[in-house]
Amino acid sequence: MSAAAGNTGADRRGMTWPQMGALAFGVIYLLVGIVGFFITGFDDFFAHNTEDHILWFEINGMHNVVHILIGIAGIALSRTLAGARTYGWLLAIGYGAAFIYGLIAIGEEWDFLSINAADNVLHILSAAAGLVIALGPVRDAVSGRTRA
Repeated sequence: MSAAAGNTGADRRGMTWPQMGALAFGVIYLLVGIVGFFITGFDDFFAHNTEDHILWFEINGMHNVVHILIGIAGIALSRTLAGARTYGWLLAIGYGAAFIYGLIAIGEEWDFLSINAADNVLHILSAAAGLVIALGPVRDAVSGRTRA
């Protein structure tokens, strides 16, 4: 699809950078969720203080499911610029809420996602990346104009 046909800010294969960002985040989160199940297995999805980690990030079965769903959403929504922007907002709002949840839930018995401090750092960074995907300007390849 050419830029003249309405795909603005075209880069590789006609994708805008927000679409590529949504696709990249989607693939990463999907892979993290799948790898997570090799570590946690499929029992006790809501375990607290599992001591199961991917690098420094504590995980449990439910955390893996959330990562897989976020990954699938990113891959699916990366097909269009509007979808990628929507995914950016989902990341910003969802991970912003996860960050706030983590501030309250760390060390609590009711923490059903088994979040630790490293998770909180990743959550706020993911929220910020979502804002960049949602709000970053895209240059129209035909007119040279920049639009949000």
